Amino acid sequence: MHARTRSIVAAAAAGAMALVGLSGCAASAGSDEPLVGLVIKTQDNPFYVKMTEGAKDEAEALGLNLQVASGDGQSDVDSQIKAIENFTAQGAKAILVTPAGDGIIPAVKKAQEAGVVVFAMDSPLGADSGIDGTFATDNYLAGVLVGEWAKAALGDTEPRVATLDLSTDQIPVDVARNQGFLEGFGIELGDPSKMWDETDPQLVGHEVTDANEAGGRTGMEKLLQKDPTINLVYTINEPTAAGAYQAVVAAGLEDQITIVSVDGGCPGVTNVQKGIIAATSMQFPLEMAKQALQAVEDFLADGTKPKNSDGLDFTNTGVTLVTDQPQDGVESEDTTFGLEQCWG
Repeated sequence: MHARTRSIVAAAAAGAMALVGLSGCAASAGSDEPLVGLVIKTQDNPFYVKMTEGAKDEAEALGLNLQVASGDGQSDVDSQIKAIENFTAQGAKAILVTPAGDGIIPAVKKAQEAGVVVFAMDSPLGADSGIDGTFATDNYLAGVLVGEWAKAALGDTEPRVATLDLSTDQIPVDVARNQGFLEGFGIELGDPSKMWDETDPQLVGHEVTDANEAGGRTGMEKLLQKDPTINLVYTINEPTAAGAYQAVVAAGLEDQITIVSVDGGCPGVTNVQKGIIAATSMQFPLEMAKQALQAVEDFLADGTKPKNSDGLDFTNTGVTLVTDQPQDGVESEDTTFGLEQCWG
């Protein structure tokens, strides 16, 4: 299997990031508790909301003074740079960041030169980043799981496959999920570091959606205008899938088209239960935050840095396929499990 990468869907806001919260301990700026900065991409995505909740709870339990910076836009590297610089200037001992892109690497290195340990969460940075550790879902595996499930579910039906992706920017999460799905389905990849260079005739189209419901509906409408014979749709996330389903129903094709996705949010798992989404790969933001904060504690105690999971260049915080239509040879859990573990 190709090297797996991980990132996630939403990104940071235009302009400077604002401080939006403190840990549950509500430590003051003059506290003796070590300052830890958390730089999330947006407050509008339930994944990051749940991650922040988990980080606050864990920071309080560990006696860390957690402060959170957030934006409200897409892929705003400049905002993340400013947030990292601000936390560094405030004397943070550690910074956790969900990277909007490799453009933050110089700020990360400056923070490290100032003695700050920097961990990435959810999204990887480039190989030359020098990041001190990364905690993320194995996005490639998430794609593989729904691809394998879809291949088994279609059986002998001739595949007419379309993808609803995030953007044209080849963002790591977008690429990893897309390419993992295609590999899991058995479609030969071109360059696994980018999307849309495959030549397999089973692939009949793709559209970008900005990873939201409105984009999912519009993208699905465009796909069906181009090819109404589509019978399988992979979506970058569950809000996109919900929008795609609206377009499918409007076209009267809900009995023809199977939709698979990635995320594990409670609305998405509920849509799996309803049959709107056939299968989804669940990720675990609470576990991601917990492991990252525990790594901060370990580093502050004795300089220990986290180890990568076997075969990966990051610490995998878990991914599980959720479906109520299990397929032979594809490990999965049902929506009862999913609703117990979901977020948002």
